[in-house]
Amino acid sequence: MAVFVRRLFGIGKLPDDLHAQVEAEGLIHLADYVSVTRRFSGVIPGVRAPHSVASYTGSLVFTAQRVLATLSMLPKLAGPTVDVRWDAAQTGAAKATISSTGLRVDLDVAEVDPKFSGELSLHYKTDIAADVLDRLPRQSLAFDVPPEYVYRAVGVTYSP
Repeated sequence: MAVFVRRLFGIGKLPDDLHAQVEAEGLIHLADYVSVTRRFSGVIPGVRAPHSVASYTGSLVFTAQRVLATLSMLPKLAGPTVDVRWDAAQTGAAKATISSTGLRVDLDVAEVDPKFSGELSLHYKTDIAADVLDRLPRQSLAFDVPPEYVYRAVGVTYSP
């Protein structure tokens, strides 16, 4: 979908309620309409893919308290794929790296749910200035994600 159409309909923009939350947390960096490349190889209920690549848009936010990354597929609706506090324990199935080219998340989905198998990666492609990187508490993270984040990233409706 063309960037113009995404912006016109607000696909890839942080919803107003989340925007208010991140402002209150001490906003360090906010990028809307970020190009996101999703790669998935594996199986989750509803999807079997030997190798799937898709492009989405989303938002990437760094606050004094956390990292938040969202994916948008519909206007004014964005769901998180990363929502982790800087001070959280650095353990979990997801590994994230923040660099001048954006945020990259790699995940062994079998560690999220035993019904899953395979690998998922998300690359939020946006320029992050050196002064922003210097203000971040860390540039690599490890964290757990709930199954609904995996379903969202792969494009399957989640039903618990």
